[in-house]
Amino acid sequence: MKITAQEEYGLRILIRIARCQNKAGMSIPQLSEAEGLSSPYVAKLTRMLRMEGFINSTPGYKGGYILAVPSESININKVLKALGGALFNSAYCGSHSGTLKLCTNSVDCSVRSLWQMIQFTADQLLDRVTLQDLVSSESRSGQLLEQKVQESASDYLAKKWTAITD
Repeated sequence: MKITAQEEYGLRILIRIARCQNKAGMSIPQLSEAEGLSSPYVAKLTRMLRMEGFINSTPGYKGGYILAVPSESININKVLKALGGALFNSAYCGSHSGTLKLCTNSVDCSVRSLWQMIQFTADQLLDRVTLQDLVSSESRSGQLLEQKVQESASDYLAKKWTAITD
């Protein structure tokens, strides 16, 4: 599994905007300098984030970007999917069929089961993570994320147990 540059930098820009204390937000040049990215690339990423409703632009000469909604309302799974899409979706198999129109494993594919389970597991965790969880220090965010992993695992086991006992 690879995290694209667009996902990484887009998420970092969103975190930077969430941490900003200035009511006018952060401008593209400020974000560019803070993250070491070109202004056109930052403009592309902020446009994507704005189009998906995560940030708004503030008008004027001193304007910039601010969060469109509180950081605790921004779901990281939705952010990553907006920036790069899901790791595995229904179109995946069709785009990896080799030289044939249909994949030779389209009827019975154990690899598809693996990708579906990885996507399911990632979604279970990422759906629990908000932007607010990532604006604190690395150690604090690590603690919050570890707690969410444990909650996700507990919920999964509880659902499995319910399915077995019902």
